[in-house]
Amino acid sequence: MTGDTITQPTTASAARPSFTLNGAARELGLKRGEFDLAVMLGRIRTLGDGAGGQRRVTREEIARVRGGEGFLEALRESVRAVGTTEGADMMDISPARFTRLARVGALTPVKFYLNRYRAVVWLYLAQELRQFAEAEANADLLTGRLPGPLRAQLEEGQDLRARNWRGRYADFLLRQSEDPWERVAAMASLLDPAQTAEIVSDPYERAYLNRLKPAPRSQGAADSPVARIVERITTADDPDEIRWLRSSLLIGLMQARALRPAPRPAPRPADEPRASTEEREPPTDAVVDVPVQESRGLLTWLRRRRT
Repeated sequence: MTGDTITQPTTASAARPSFTLNGAARELGLKRGEFDLAVMLGRIRTLGDGAGGQRRVTREEIARVRGGEGFLEALRESVRAVGTTEGADMMDISPARFTRLARVGALTPVKFYLNRYRAVVWLYLAQELRQFAEAEANADLLTGRLPGPLRAQLEEGQDLRARNWRGRYADFLLRQSEDPWERVAAMASLLDPAQTAEIVSDPYERAYLNRLKPAPRSQGAADSPVARIVERITTADDPDEIRWLRSSLLIGLMQARALRPAPRPAPRPADEPRASTEEREPPTDAVVDVPVQESRGLLTWLRRRRT
């Protein structure tokens, strides 16, 4: 049975105007990891609600993706991600050379996860690796000694894998952000909170950005060792990268403010005239648990009884 046959929509699903991300993955016959990568790469379009809620996929988008013949196999192949060993085999180089090329930024990861030893495992698009290996301009990088500048970078301990992944992820976040405030939140999600606070001093604006931020990518509970490793990977640490994010955040914030202010608590109504001391402090024999509309009449009756 083919994948296209498996994913024929049911009568119930065909009546839905849109799908949750999990529902859309099921409709297309994709694993959730495959679906998320397809969204990140722009293969599947999602829509937000403008309030930081979960994004959804329209029925029309499901139909568009399903429209091509053999769509499932083609889509899966376009988002196929491989690790270092498999990628090196595809490119006919050693895993060590593959890692060196990735560390100097020649190969850009598309995904990562932490294995059971809490080691970061980087994944790369198989399609991109084949294209890199087939390009004549890259022939010298696949055999013999690496060029001197690249060797010098490796000797200095350079590793651009996390930075390049963040750049790719930032492009994805900005591409799916339809609102200026969402774009600001996307930039803020890649900065250390202290860096964001220096630029966004208004607490209501920071609260709004936190509400619009993309869901955390942590694989573990908050403040767990795994969560801290993921946070370190997803937070900019290169000086040039931080400068770019800060300037983008500042420009985006000015644009968002010009469109509309961040939500704030509704202003309190004007204070009513202060009640007299006697009215504010009823006698101990007064029944204070009474409806508001009856309280003044009760106090008047108590004062007359005293006289």
